[in-house]
Amino acid sequence: MEKIALVTGSSRGIGRAVATELARQGWAVCINYREREDCARSLVEQLTGEGCRVMAVQADVACREQVNTMVRQVEDAFGPVALLVNNAGVAGQALFQDITDELWHRYFSVNVDGAYHAIQAVLPAMLHHHQGCIINTSSIWGLRGASCEVTYSCTKAALIGLTRSLAAELAPTHIRVNCVAPGVIRTDMLDALPAEVLPQLAQETPMGRLGTPEDIAHAVAFLASDKADFITGQVLTCDGGFIL
Repeated sequence: MEKIALVTGSSRGIGRAVATELARQGWAVCINYREREDCARSLVEQLTGEGCRVMAVQADVACREQVNTMVRQVEDAFGPVALLVNNAGVAGQALFQDITDELWHRYFSVNVDGAYHAIQAVLPAMLHHHQGCIINTSSIWGLRGASCEVTYSCTKAALIGLTRSLAAELAPTHIRVNCVAPGVIRTDMLDALPAEVLPQLAQETPMGRLGTPEDIAHAVAFLASDKADFITGQVLTCDGGFIL
């Protein structure tokens, strides 16, 4: 299969850095967005100007029909998807007793169902070619849990279970499934926190700094590369030692 990648939720933050890194490494990349078309288009312009092959497609990963349409668009433009990075997600803080059914189901529909929809959409081509790579974006909270982020932590734990189980199922077909678990990463969502919180989080990180989206992009690029050809079913924690 050619080096064709689909990165969900890639107009901003970690996904944007992942799409950028992959494009610069020679992947033809589909930049997926749900609402921020301006961010997606600006990234397309930037990377196209660098000679990269990229396209932007709007789709809500919570909707199977939109995901299927997006994958068909990628196949028509570039060819079958060889690398799927399930990065789209929603996050937020709330006490468990305040979580509504709407909030609970929205988190799972995007963070878990979104990965489920995207994997099923690209899997037929991967099975046909007997190769492919799937990388899910979990979180350290999926490994250890976090108070006031119960719903988010549950969805990220589910992605780890999905990664390990699917990796075992697909290993005989030479399709690899792995997961990255970011720690505290400096993104728009983190910047929305009170200013005094950021130095505290950096201090709690053994390496003494917050992570960057590029840190995660490098981890994803490694797992997508031939250097990781014998690696599947793994959770690569990228957190500066925070979980320790």
